[in-house]
Amino acid sequence: MDAQNRGRAEEIDPADQWVLNPETGHYELRLEQSAGQSPAAPRARKAPSRAQARERTAAPRREVPAQRSRRAANGSRGANGSRGAGGSRDSGGEGAAPQAGRRKRKAKKPGKKKALLWTGGVMGFVLVGVSVGAYLVYDRLNGNINSVDVGDAANGGSLKDGPINILIIGTDIRTGEGNEDYGDRQNTTGHADTTFLFHVSEDRTNATALSIPRDLKTDIPDCLTKQPDGTDKVIPGKKYTKFNESFGVSGRDPGCTMRTVSAITGLPIHHFMMADFNAVKTLTTAIGGVDVCLSKPIKDDNYSKLDLPAGNHSIEGEEALAFVRNRHGLGNESDLDRIKMQQQFIASMIRKMKEDTLGSPKRMLDLADAATKALTVNKEIAGIPELTGLAQELGKINLKNITFMTIPVIDNPAETVKATVVVDPVKAPEVFSALQNDVSFTEVKKKEKAAKSKQAALLKGARAQASEVRVDVYNGSDTPGAAQRTLNWLQVQKGVLKSTNKSNAPEKIAKTTLEYAPNQADQARKLADLMGLPAGALKKDTEDAGEMQAMVLTLGADFKGEGVPIAGPVKPPENVDKVEADKKICAK
Repeated sequence: MDAQNRGRAEEIDPADQWVLNPETGHYELRLEQSAGQSPAAPRARKAPSRAQARERTAAPRREVPAQRSRRAANGSRGANGSRGAGGSRDSGGEGAAPQAGRRKRKAKKPGKKKALLWTGGVMGFVLVGVSVGAYLVYDRLNGNINSVDVGDAANGGSLKDGPINILIIGTDIRTGEGNEDYGDRQNTTGHADTTFLFHVSEDRTNATALSIPRDLKTDIPDCLTKQPDGTDKVIPGKKYTKFNESFGVSGRDPGCTMRTVSAITGLPIHHFMMADFNAVKTLTTAIGGVDVCLSKPIKDDNYSKLDLPAGNHSIEGEEALAFVRNRHGLGNESDLDRIKMQQQFIASMIRKMKEDTLGSPKRMLDLADAATKALTVNKEIAGIPELTGLAQELGKINLKNITFMTIPVIDNPAETVKATVVVDPVKAPEVFSALQNDVSFTEVKKKEKAAKSKQAALLKGARAQASEVRVDVYNGSDTPGAAQRTLNWLQVQKGVLKSTNKSNAPEKIAKTTLEYAPNQADQARKLADLMGLPAGALKKDTEDAGEMQAMVLTLGADFKGEGVPIAGPVKPPENVDKVEADKKICAK
């Protein structure tokens, strides 16, 4: 210690405060002693907090006469914060004389104090341990996640606002021991085998899982893919081929499958999640099995090796994989029938996770570990915070409002021997339109429709004159020249003269939108009337616009031509086969 610091209290190392108690043989936390201090050394007074200091400075304590007289008798407070002779606080510690006329305060037994200090020390250690443990778990889960950069195929968008469309891709790659009986040969990327488009409504009251048959004949568009060396490569598209070739074949990545589904449905795909056969094994094991019900026995000796009698079963691991992969054990060995089995299986799996797994920390950790190891996602959600945020949004949906269904299809008319299917030209567009317009396929209670009612309220109120409407028009659809034709129609036929063609939008969108400021509400309602815009198309900003600022109209894939109302359906199409997640149905 140098001369400048000699005589000052030395800095206290917390480790020096743990002292071995020879009576118990344990270390105890003792704050009375520290290196360089005797037991009688005074303890420095704790500095006041910032809040306390502000209070003292702003509002000094006021004394009544009785208090001042008592202080005068007992001794005044010195500049160093101690009291004079007779004061209860003395820089001399225990050597100070007791105050005359007052009973000497008994010294507290150290037992409770030591116990409290010991408990505090242990709790501190436990809290630090928990924090370290939580970090290690977080770090492990975060390190499990695999991701793929699919470029602009992932439409992105906020996880908090607007509808969410997630493509769930199950590949038929058969890596690992025990998968020899299923799918594509090992050491390949596989194909898009089991695919769901999971649409989450904007108000989070409902969701629809739309199955896409692997044998669906469709067009696969050109696909920009990221190569391992960081360069971009365009994989040529293919006309009228099986949907399952949208992934794996010719180097196509999940982004190619996303582009294909978007072209089929007219919906933007925001994110994807992909898993192989092993995921079925690990996820079902992590949640302690999935309950299934069979109205008839299933026995498949040649392929899946599944052998289940009729009735209720809890399946996991290898048996669960055999169940979702089984096709030859069904009546007509159809992939469409297998899709129905898979839908019932996943619905039951969701019920199990909601009802049982979420209440068990161990199962939750096992599930999180298995899921992060099994899934590959687009880079925009390749982190625990993003996946957790997505899970929280999905968790808002009531099970009874989750619907499983399949794209309406018909047998391929070009085939004599029916092996593939094509999109039903009548029913499929109705289903796609319902999803594009965020229509629920289940009956949502009135109170759950509050968000939509609030949106519909935007159309209620005063209307501006057509000549007062100021709007910029962008083309976010696939129809060339849509913005200019709409502009001509608005100006010539509807008298909206303060309108401008802003050419193509930065990106394609599924639904037409009209963005406006609060002080433009009357203009927005008028334009909505003229174009037949639904309430969901109106996007109200939070700040008023300037006098010359225009609203922004972006035409989407739902644009059918100038003068054609854009308002979509308000009810789902009828006669569509579906499975609701809260219903326990026996597979036929």
